[in-house]
Amino acid sequence: MAAGLACLRALGEPGVYDKLEGISRALTDGLLAEARAAHVPVTLNRVGSMWTLFFTEGPVFDYPSAKRADTKKFGTFFHALLDRGVYLPPSQFEAAFASLAMGEREIEHTLAAARHAFRAL
Repeated sequence: MAAGLACLRALGEPGVYDKLEGISRALTDGLLAEARAAHVPVTLNRVGSMWTLFFTEGPVFDYPSAKRADTKKFGTFFHALLDRGVYLPPSQFEAAFASLAMGEREIEHTLAAARHAFRAL
């Protein structure tokens, strides 16, 4: 309970959600840029710090559109990132979350791992 209260207090500090939005935007914009540079078609859905990457062209807005995504490519991408110390949810039908604990170094590490993974696809 003490940890939960401390977390709520930290989230109540001024500018926290703006900071989280900046982290989330830097991470997801970077992932999209790396996918484009590698010519890998992806769709990335994001709301605040919650995001999901789909290996498909076009919007993903419901279960049938999500089912069109290439889950084998996601699996390959997931394992390539995992091999480089980046832990994503193991299914593209789950959401990932950016964190206030992420700094520039963590974002760059994630994007470097994604760069390698996208290019290997």
